[in-house]
Amino acid sequence: LKYRSTAPTPRGPSGPPPRTRSPPPRRPTAMLSRLAPTRRIVGAAWRPLSTSRVCHGASATRQDKVKATLVQQLKQAELKGWTPEEVKAALSMEIGSKGIHVQDIVNQVNELALDVEEIYYNSPAGVLYEQALRYEDGSAIVDSGALAVKSGKKTGRSPLDKRVVFEEASADDVWWGKVNIKLEYKSFLTNRERAVDYLNTRKRLYVVDGYGGWDPEYRVPVRVITSRAYHALFMQNMLVPPTEEELVNFEASAEKKPFVIFNAGVFPANRQTQGMTSSTSVAVSFKRGEMVILGTQYAGEMKKGVFTIMNYLMPLMPKRDLPPADRALPLHASANIGQDNDVSIFFGLSGTGKTTLSADPKRDLIGDDEHVWHSKGVFNIEGGCYAKTIGLTREKEPEIYDAIRFGSVLENVVWDEGTGKVDYENVDITENTRVAYPLKYIPNARIPAKVEHHPKQIILLTCDAFGVLPPISKLTQDQVMYHFISGYTAKVAGTEEGVKEPEATFSACFGAPFLVWHPSVYAEMLAAKLDKYGATAYLVNTGWVGGPYGTGDRCSLKYTRQLIDAIHDGTLASLPDSEWEDMPVFGLKMPRNNIKDVPKEILRPQDAWLNNGKSAEEFAKVAGNLAGLFQKNFAEFADRCSPAVRNAGPKL
Repeated sequence: LKYRSTAPTPRGPSGPPPRTRSPPPRRPTAMLSRLAPTRRIVGAAWRPLSTSRVCHGASATRQDKVKATLVQQLKQAELKGWTPEEVKAALSMEIGSKGIHVQDIVNQVNELALDVEEIYYNSPAGVLYEQALRYEDGSAIVDSGALAVKSGKKTGRSPLDKRVVFEEASADDVWWGKVNIKLEYKSFLTNRERAVDYLNTRKRLYVVDGYGGWDPEYRVPVRVITSRAYHALFMQNMLVPPTEEELVNFEASAEKKPFVIFNAGVFPANRQTQGMTSSTSVAVSFKRGEMVILGTQYAGEMKKGVFTIMNYLMPLMPKRDLPPADRALPLHASANIGQDNDVSIFFGLSGTGKTTLSADPKRDLIGDDEHVWHSKGVFNIEGGCYAKTIGLTREKEPEIYDAIRFGSVLENVVWDEGTGKVDYENVDITENTRVAYPLKYIPNARIPAKVEHHPKQIILLTCDAFGVLPPISKLTQDQVMYHFISGYTAKVAGTEEGVKEPEATFSACFGAPFLVWHPSVYAEMLAAKLDKYGATAYLVNTGWVGGPYGTGDRCSLKYTRQLIDAIHDGTLASLPDSEWEDMPVFGLKMPRNNIKDVPKEILRPQDAWLNNGKSAEEFAKVAGNLAGLFQKNFAEFADRCSPAVRNAGPKL
């Protein structure tokens, strides 16, 4: 919608401003709340017009030019199978009935002290492509039709720069410490003001409204305000998109106010602000319902910011005082469902295989990373998927490979400027190359991404850098709790700043960087749900076999997929106890013989070491060292666990 300025002449604190030499004529900017609407819709942007005249032909000419530019660029892409109608829809720059929603959003943006010339709201992919290509260096359309972008210096999350505002209402709920570092309210406001000031220097901003969560009873409205078109398209892929009818839920009169993310990541934080330790800051205020990002353009910070909010709010729903089994449990996990409505939950940190293993052509995908298990079933928090692309091929991961098309966002990949072909093996920029795409791009995705069925299989994924843990082991309920609280894996290169090669780490609940409550709160809820609904549980190691990192090899994806199939088709459940053997030290039950085509020499870690020229003594030493790390880590949580859970860990 176009607006004409009716703003009064600014006045100083004691009267009109002093007379100065008149500046050269320029297009005026005006507070959006003071702009009177005229009668036209132009794409997905709202612009204040010069008071001199309204040029009705200019907008149409510009729109045609934008479409022509995109069509020309897309000719180089392999948009196989697209109908003319699909191309037209993808390049559509009209916002249709959203026009009735415009004035309210404009007013709300202005109330946040933001005063800019153009606002792009929930824009079609074609519009955001054009904006990124025009204004953001390093952006290009690659041969698949996806938009390739650069996130700048930061190519992974910055967990050491995360802060949570210390507020009376939530002070007793938050697990304070190295994960949730306290930030004074005044410092948050300083960062917020810095972000708003920066955003106000931009000619144009991008506003995205969407939901965290697919279930209407639990979902949280989210609003993203950013200076980059890449961020807008990314979050439109990752949030659950509202329908035309649901846009009213984002208006000022709505019962739930949206959680607002101010993404000024192009601009650094002030190191002198109390509580800052670098030029990067990702700060959350639960009371204000706001998140402020400074000093990092990595889009994953927004995605995980929404997850952090869900990690705080869900255990309070539907009511704080309900028994643990009846409250909503947020999960850093992927999920899929079989033809018999058997839901599988895959816990795991980045790089452990959550996205890859949940994308199974024989099962419907619910989601690849973040879910909530509530009293009626499971729902996905996100509207899209965020997959690693390092080493990606169609042969290994066809669903993900084919999802990289028009509308998808490729982060920090390297491509051939002549052909537009992406080199997924190239890690010159980062090993944490990623793609964000809508859930609907997966052919067997369940949409809406919610099911009224409880999990039947719990799969804990780990990437063991030491090559000690079996590729698969069956867990008792006490072992499930022990390994859930421990959250052992390896930090995989690229997922966080400064990580160049895998290193052992423990992340409570397989998602410590995103937890708000103490891990025991989530563990208690999981235990209660397992008691109430029952589920078989397995620990799956997608890491190294035959030796540690640098000596052994990472377990073949082909083998891991067969082991997951053995869980789903009942092969493992049908094995008698005599076919399982307790692993020394760790007490994990590992198969005695082959599982499908996976040889027992792979399934039994010590045998794999021996076959690789290592000795039993070498294996025992490394296994003992890892067991010691488990014990040392678990000491922090032992006082809140039952004796049975404490005894479920490794024993030296």
